[in-house]
Amino acid sequence: MARVKKKERQALLQKQVKAKPFLTDEELAGILEVSIQTIRLDRMELGIPEVRERIRKVAETAQDKIVSMDKGEVVGELIDLDRGHSGISLLRVTEDMLFARTRIAKGYFMFAQANSLALAIIDAPMAVTGVANIKYKTPIHAGEMLVAKAEIVKQRGNKYFVWVKTRNDSHEVFRAKFIVVSMAQEN
Repeated sequence: MARVKKKERQALLQKQVKAKPFLTDEELAGILEVSIQTIRLDRMELGIPEVRERIRKVAETAQDKIVSMDKGEVVGELIDLDRGHSGISLLRVTEDMLFARTRIAKGYFMFAQANSLALAIIDAPMAVTGVANIKYKTPIHAGEMLVAKAEIVKQRGNKYFVWVKTRNDSHEVFRAKFIVVSMAQEN
């Protein structure tokens, strides 16, 4: 019977990682109601890399698609890019991103994540932000994972209207509307 339970657990683990490749061992352990060590052993047995490696692999593929800026200029981990349409990036809030007194994340990190993602999805050799309308909706703290999703909602000539919505685990925490301008690259 224990063998069947292990196989069922491992099947659930594979299903969870496939659906949400960025779940940590701790999160997986909570979902499957087992110890972190059990998750690690199951991952090793199934050949599932740890979360950092899974993020790195997905990010490398997405970063190769960027044309409007250098790969390393996206703030956060770019995990999906459909150039000319949409993109997704992740940003884990760390201690060095917080105000010392309030322990709340500095807003410019969320803006930088959203702005760089908006620029990355533009299918042009050079693009700049023309207008940004932003709204911070709730304070962010260390350890939170921010998921930003950008989408081009309209294009008028060389102007792209890009909406970016950023969520933590439970709700939207930031949103922005950008007008990004594609520039002709001069020699």
